[in-house]
Amino acid sequence: MVSRGLLWFFTKRTATGALIGLTISDRYASIVTVHGHSMKPTLNPGSKAFPISISGDLVLVEKLCLNKYKFSHGDVVVCGNPNNHKQSLIKRIIALPGDWIRIPETYKIVKVPEGHCWVEGDNYNSSTDSRSFGPIPLGLVKGRATHVIWPPQRIHKLDRRMPTGRISLI
Repeated sequence: MVSRGLLWFFTKRTATGALIGLTISDRYASIVTVHGHSMKPTLNPGSKAFPISISGDLVLVEKLCLNKYKFSHGDVVVCGNPNNHKQSLIKRIIALPGDWIRIPETYKIVKVPEGHCWVEGDNYNSSTDSRSFGPIPLGLVKGRATHVIWPPQRIHKLDRRMPTGRISLI
């Protein structure tokens, strides 16, 4: 039989730990599972790894960049889908506010408005991104993905990469 004092002790510890964990995941960092093929080969969905099976890479998402929207060209970010507020996307920032971006298949050149960014997936043929829905508000960005942390054989830091010839100097 468990005494009331012991039960109260564990309840307080659990509640305290949950509040600390929630604060950390809300303000500093969180872990996100990658779904879909839009970021292959940088991020892989459907990886099967022992001892547990997860439906994709797990990435560490830091949120300190949100304080003053400190993003750079080539950052991998988690953002809300502008067409479906319940869905999150993981994409690479190609252009920042004020940049002119070339859209290859249409040969259009678009200026990214203030307060917005242009995001695209690394797997160009299998990505629904800014080419479909246009620039997204920086307010939809939920954090910057910095590392793949699972599966163990794929642990690495995510590099900033930019496709060549996309930013125009008009």
